[in-house]
Amino acid sequence: MIDTAPLRISREFRIVFTARIVSVFGLGFAAVALPTQVYGLTGSSLLVATVHTANAVSVLCGTLVGGVLADRGDRRRLIVVGRASAVVGYTVLAANSVLPEQPLLWVVYAAALFIGFFGAFSAVALQAAAPGFVPRDKLPAAGALLALNGELGAVLAPALGGVLIATAGMGGNYALTAALSLVTTVLVGRLPRLDPDTDQRGEPVLRAVVDGARFATRHRVVGPLLLLGLAQLLFAAPHVLINEFTDTVLGGGPAVVGLLYTAPALGALAGSLTSGWTSHVRRAGAALLGSVAVCGAAVLGLGLSPVLPLAFVFLVLLGHAQVSEEILRYALLQSHTPATLRGRVNSVWTAQATVGDSAGALTLGALAPLLGAAAAVAAGGVLTALSVAVLALAFPGLRAARVLTDSTPEDGAETSAATPSPRARAE
Repeated sequence: MIDTAPLRISREFRIVFTARIVSVFGLGFAAVALPTQVYGLTGSSLLVATVHTANAVSVLCGTLVGGVLADRGDRRRLIVVGRASAVVGYTVLAANSVLPEQPLLWVVYAAALFIGFFGAFSAVALQAAAPGFVPRDKLPAAGALLALNGELGAVLAPALGGVLIATAGMGGNYALTAALSLVTTVLVGRLPRLDPDTDQRGEPVLRAVVDGARFATRHRVVGPLLLLGLAQLLFAAPHVLINEFTDTVLGGGPAVVGLLYTAPALGALAGSLTSGWTSHVRRAGAALLGSVAVCGAAVLGLGLSPVLPLAFVFLVLLGHAQVSEEILRYALLQSHTPATLRGRVNSVWTAQATVGDSAGALTLGALAPLLGAAAAVAAGGVLTALSVAVLALAFPGLRAARVLTDSTPEDGAETSAATPSPRARAE
């Protein structure tokens, strides 16, 4: 079962865990409210997509800026700024929703951009700081606990957000989200100062960005981790085709679509609760490659499923494998990255995830008209498995990678020549 040791041994981790679960629910409420409000104002799915895209672009920009800032000063301050910006943004959205005439569409766009940009500061700074709250041999357990509260939010928050809109209106939804953001701001304000181990404020910003990108791409574990994550995002993300697959293959309606969208979250929740093994696996890199291969097999199975029960089972398996991959990747990425570079490296990973998610939707979406929904999904599964095989053969360092502990001796090859200082190499 899931290892709860990080909650027992670290006050800071308890604060982060509590703040994150409150934040996940708030963001889940808003994730339902924003597209619902835009569609209600315009009747256009295209404009709904543009709001999502605008938010994603602002998150990408905020991630890159926040990664540099997280390695140059107090990370707690960045976390507080990010959460406080959400209070402001959602308060504006709540006020906009109760205007006498009708809500102003440009305010919705502006608020989405504001929340996305500054909220990314909080996400990156927290990712950079959290590994320092627990011993490195507890990083898999920490990743599992953070994944657990994320999956709880994914399962429950959207449904609760819809109920909230129906009972309290759009303004009530945004107001509660702002209140929850205020709670998280107060919680993270209780953290101690989280300064990087070395003062890099005198380093030119462009050089800092280049150093972080160079380390992330050249390290014998971190670089392949990023490539593996990109392959998974591109090919093992069938959600964009769920509606068409349900219509053309399963012959179902909206109820079936909702059920299939829920299945991966249920699998991920089960995977989080039974993730204790990730703290004890010796070759985490090999286990990670296996988890992504299972993702590919699950997507292939989904594409070949002729009936709902089979499709549901394969999506549950996909969610389970995805959360196992997430936990192992988190532990490997954080333990192999020097503390002085975690802000920039985590920003590269987050930026990749932001872009890769959209690129994956476009990839499978482009295959669907050519092959049909079922064949496009199956092709994604095959491409995922092939990517795993190629990366496993090309990068033996990833196959042999293990989660570094505080007592693990590290040689120069483990951190790469891009590491900026002797102290960073020792990390």
